[in-house]
This record gives sequence, C-alpha cells and structure tokens, in this order.
Amino acid sequence: MLRWLTTVSRAAAPDGHFVPGIVLTILAFLCLAVISALAKTVSRDVSSGMLVVFQYGLGLVLLLPWLLYGGIASLRTRRPALQLVWAVFGLASQYLLFVALGYIPLVDAVLLANTSPLFIPLIVRLWVGTPIGRRLWLSLLIGFVGIVLILQPGSGVLSRGTPLALASGVCSAIGLVTISRLEATEPARRMLFYYFLMSTALAAPLGVGTWSPPSVGVWIGLLAIGVCMALAQGFTILAYAQASPERLAPFNYSIVIFSALIGWGVWHEAPNVLALGGIILVCVGGILSTRHPAARAVSAAVASTSPRRTAGH
Repeated sequence: MLRWLTTVSRAAAPDGHFVPGIVLTILAFLCLAVISALAKTVSRDVSSGMLVVFQYGLGLVLLLPWLLYGGIASLRTRRPALQLVWAVFGLASQYLLFVALGYIPLVDAVLLANTSPLFIPLIVRLWVGTPIGRRLWLSLLIGFVGIVLILQPGSGVLSRGTPLALASGVCSAIGLVTISRLEATEPARRMLFYYFLMSTALAAPLGVGTWSPPSVGVWIGLLAIGVCMALAQGFTILAYAQASPERLAPFNYSIVIFSALIGWGVWHEAPNVLALGGIILVCVGGILSTRHPAARAVSAAVASTSPRRTAGH
C-alpha cells in the first residue's frame, strides 16, 4: 500500500515519544486497510485503473499545497529517470493489489502485497551487492514458508489473484529500494511531487480506457480512497517524527489485523488453519528481516525524506 511513502527525517525521530509513534503508525495502516476495503467494495462497479487514478490524483490535489510550499524551483529534479522508476513500480504495486482484491480475500491480498521486507534484501543484493547473512536467510525462509502456506499449491484454493498480490509485494520492494537511491539528492517534497504526478499521469490511460459514470455511492468510495491516501501519508510523517522507522516497523503489520477484521465483518472471510499459520509466519519473517542492515538502510533512506528537508540540496 503506502510502504514506499513513509517519509520523515532520521534527525526528527529521536525515539523520545515511542507510544505516540505507535498510535500514529497504527492509524496510518488503518487508513491503508480501509483503502483496500473500499477498493474491494467498489471494484464491482469501477475498474482497477479508475481506482489508482483517484487514489493518486486526489492524493496529489490534497497534498499539493504542502508539495508546492518551497516554490516551483525547489521541484527541479536531478534524477528524473529514477523518479520514473519509483512511480512505475509504486503504481504497479497498487494496481496489482486492486486487481487481486477482486479474486481473493482482503487479508490475503493485503498481506501478500506487504511482503516487501522479504524481497528488499534480495533486491539490494542484486542492485548494490550487499551480502545476505545466515540470520537474514533464516528470516526470509520463515517468511517464504508462510507465503507457501497461504498459496497452498495443489490444494485447489490458488486463485489468479494470489500471484498478482505477491507481485505487488515485489514491485513495492523495488520501489522502496529506489527511494534509498533517490534520497541522496532528492528532498521529500520533490520526491513525493514527482511520485504522485507521474503515477497519476501513468494511471490516466488505465482509467480513461475503462471509464463509466459511477453511481453516487461509488463516487463517495473513490473520494474516500483519495482522502485515506493523504491521511495515511500525514499520519506516517507524524509517526516517524516521534520514533525511528526501525522501532515502528513491527506495527506496520497492524494492517493485517485490520484487514482480517474488516474481511471477516464485511465479507465473512476467514482464513483456514494453513493460511492463518502462513499469515503469522510472513509477519514474523517480515519483522525479523527489517532488523537486517540492508533493510534498515532502506528504511532509514525512506525515512530521511523529511518535511524539514524541503528546500533542496
């Protein structure tokens, strides 16, 4: 969901207000769970392309006053190609998740789309050559065993939405690693401006090609998706101003709890025993993997794009 948009300064995260940081992180991921639930609800009437257009387009409009606060000159980017890579993979992650939601339970789709911590060390290894130690391999093994339990190959429960949700997690991981490459020269407002702008532009053909006039109820759902996107961004900025992303990372998985509760309450979705065990293992493996230096470096880089670093370099 918004894993690649968690933006605040390392210097602004003194770990002095850990509890408020936890609360704000949980609120951010509650918003993300609500986005997925709303997308699943309205997906019967609008395409996934329309969903991403409204998510990014309305999010851009709501955040634009803050994004433009430093003036147009501050938005001149030094790395347009890398900005585009982030936008492409970020958009792909969200689009694939929205498509997957039409086929599989909410909690399965959301969990698989949030497997990026399991893929980040592998991508960093391929991109910059950072080695993977034994402890990290164990963490990844735990997580991937959990994925296998959720997929349950050969059981007849595998849906076309499952690999799409997993691909969403891979795209998210690539987006996160891209942020760690961008942050050396690009401040927060610039990165987010191009991310929202490029994502909206890239999503526009997907939405226009499948446009049909929504009902009033669907309009409300689409608007709510955009508002929740902006709220999740705001809560995350505030959360990482209270405590470091490394300490708050385990609470990112609160989205799984919220998604499970919403899926059970609204659609009566309940995972079987194997899937439930897989969910637990993926969460454990993901949390353990965030303690690895490669994952911490990515997390710190994501966190370094702060509202306090908006004037450019």
